[in-house]
Amino acid sequence: MKDSKTEILSWSLYDWANSAFATTVMAAFFPIFFSQYWAYGSDSATTTFFLGLSNSLASVFVAAMAPVLGAIADRGGYRKKFLIFFAFLGAVMTGALWLVKMGQWPVAVVFYVLATIGFSGANTFYDSLLPSVASEKKVDFVSCLGYSLGYIGGGLLFLVNVLMYIMPQRFGISDSVEAVRLSFLMVGIWWIVFSLPVFIFVKDGQKDGLSIRRACGEGFRQIASTLKSLRKLRNTGMFLVAYWCYIDGVDTIIRMATDYGTALGFPSESLIVALLITQFVAFPAAILYNVFGHRIGTKKAILVAIAAYAMIAVVGFFMSKVIHFYILAVIIGLFQGGIQALSRSYYSRLIPQNQSSQFYGFFNMLGKFAAIIGPLLVGIVTLITGEQRYGIVSLIILFLLGFVLLRKVDEDEAKKEIGVFSSSC
Repeated sequence: MKDSKTEILSWSLYDWANSAFATTVMAAFFPIFFSQYWAYGSDSATTTFFLGLSNSLASVFVAAMAPVLGAIADRGGYRKKFLIFFAFLGAVMTGALWLVKMGQWPVAVVFYVLATIGFSGANTFYDSLLPSVASEKKVDFVSCLGYSLGYIGGGLLFLVNVLMYIMPQRFGISDSVEAVRLSFLMVGIWWIVFSLPVFIFVKDGQKDGLSIRRACGEGFRQIASTLKSLRKLRNTGMFLVAYWCYIDGVDTIIRMATDYGTALGFPSESLIVALLITQFVAFPAAILYNVFGHRIGTKKAILVAIAAYAMIAVVGFFMSKVIHFYILAVIIGLFQGGIQALSRSYYSRLIPQNQSSQFYGFFNMLGKFAAIIGPLLVGIVTLITGEQRYGIVSLIILFLLGFVLLRKVDEDEAKKEIGVFSSSC
């Protein structure tokens, strides 16, 4: 039954569970630990190349397979089963990084890539369960609750891990190296433990129940049909293109903020503090942004967030002191959770609910392919001008495109298109 408090909380806690991987592992410790410990003494150019190549291949694999696996899950009722499989894959591989010794960088790469596939793959089926958990009336709130819990959960464990790294003796740990290795194990355990509620209490909601063999055949036929039929779902397609543009800009700012701060000469401690500021500001902001979206409308709230990110690019251009970087971290925290959560929930209104896994596969595919145009744009503009500040401000182009395209999306018209599309399937 939709809007069950138990199911809503259980679903939302998965964000709390997996966000620890995004903060402690992806954003902070893995990139640093890889170069300073696992690849210590190896040719840095070679190890960096293979790490980058492996990450790219993992992203392409997940992006390409997400819609296909989503279609199979829709036809066979395997959404929760796929979620459990990918979540366990990610958590176990993350915990396994604890076992990797100095110099064993190829093993670290394999474990990290598999963990990333688990993280990204699970998100597709986690997102696809949202329409089963929440009614249209509550879908914005539930989506924002998930992101909010994700920020506070990931931020809390990251804070503990940072303190372990800075003061290992206070935690009874021999040194900072052992602290980082233990952090990977803690993330894996945290991920599994807080995933249990969604595994146990959230129902799949799909009734087809085809065998895996039949579901595969039906799934591939369905994906081919949907690709052709996206022409009929004009507003859904328009939203996906708009989302690709503005989320590319958002992801570029998130991923390149620390690099930009480093280029401006800010100390690494300040960059970690800024990351923590963003996490803890984003926790209440995601919930409050749902209230804001309820007052002015979800689409308008997303448009406001896009405009805010354009302003962030401008602020980044004039940034020169560490205090400016902290202010930027606060502003990002105010809008980051809101734009992600409301985009996810708004999309649920533009798709056929009985094909949610497949369509969220497309949604997450664009999320994986995001931050391709943005970094390239920043790099080209920086190369031409010789100044990173112009590279950052060039992201306004992506936000402007996303803003214009999203304004053209008509939710009422989209529902009519869905009705015609569903009746023809």
